Amino acid sequence: MNFVKLDPKVYLQLSDVLPPEGVGVGREKWTASQANAWYASQDWLVGSNFIPSTAINQLEMWQAETFDVATIDREMGWKASLGMNTARVFLHDLLYEQDPEGFLDRMETYLLIAKKHGVKTLFVLFDSCWDPNPQLGKQRDPKPHVHNSGWVQGPGVPALHDASQYARLERYVKGVVATFANDERILGWDVWNEPDNVNTASYAATECTNKLDYVLLLLPQVFNWARSMSPSQPLTAGLWIGNWETFETLTPIQQVQIAESDLISFHNYEDEYEFEKRIQWLQQYDRPIFCTEYMARPSRSTFAEKLKVARKHNVGMYNWGFVDGKTQTKYPWDSWDQVYDAEPPLWFHDILRTDGTPYNPEEVETIKAIRHRGELEGA
Repeated sequence: MNFVKLDPKVYLQLSDVLPPEGVGVGREKWTASQANAWYASQDWLVGSNFIPSTAINQLEMWQAETFDVATIDREMGWKASLGMNTARVFLHDLLYEQDPEGFLDRMETYLLIAKKHGVKTLFVLFDSCWDPNPQLGKQRDPKPHVHNSGWVQGPGVPALHDASQYARLERYVKGVVATFANDERILGWDVWNEPDNVNTASYAATECTNKLDYVLLLLPQVFNWARSMSPSQPLTAGLWIGNWETFETLTPIQQVQIAESDLISFHNYEDEYEFEKRIQWLQQYDRPIFCTEYMARPSRSTFAEKLKVARKHNVGMYNWGFVDGKTQTKYPWDSWDQVYDAEPPLWFHDILRTDGTPYNPEEVETIKAIRHRGELEGA
């Protein structure tokens, strides 16, 4: 990852808005002992990233007109039937700006449903992936046969480039975290998904100019805003690319991610050997480890092998994709460049078809079996 030199004008613009480091801190970063004690109180965490099959993105999931309680309830029940006990769910800053009380009420409704099915939630506050220009209101229809054709970033380009909007972002983070700061239904806060993703393969023409500079300045503040609300849940932001062998081999943004996280999280869509190597790199920090995205069948990133490695190292696991739906993540990433006119012979992500039947029944039995063995071993 190459970082461009920070534009002095950008720095001056941001420094007028961002508070000094350490201002407003409600609690300190957890020590390794505190983090490990918290993790020891949890069951082995196995789940998926979750969005109902009727939503194309975070906005469609949560806006009042499209908040689909029936589908969330049904699909959470399917999740529980697989033995999954956790979900990673994306939020969005524009939802809070649009209707803070309504958004928080819908989060409460979702949490009641998740708890009913024995599912704890890891919420994601910001996301640097896919469309950099999110818009409230009716969301576009999926592009046929294209992976995540409508997923949106938060904050988008307008907010990243406009320091006057940072007060709004701060209100969002603090408002959401403060509301649920002591809620046992929430497992933790993933403050920024893939913050250094610049989307060159999908949105290069419209992506944020000097994005990494803005993120590098804003990311520590997002941790600070969340931590200033004294959440009882841990904070994290996951690594996803590059060499993590030592702290010195990390990029500046990655160093912030590690330095500020109560627990360590990462993504890995490669085979079980690369997966285990990256776990071993991250064990140097002596903190709980979550893999918050994995499982891409054509890349030999499978449940059978990766869950075995995760159980061995006590790593919490969230695969990408659950029920086939409007995100269309059964199609591979290269569907942005190659034309698909039918369902791929080997699904990329997702576990269940829209009617709840498994894409691969043997795979579902594997998830149940490894999850159950993990419970027995932890007893």
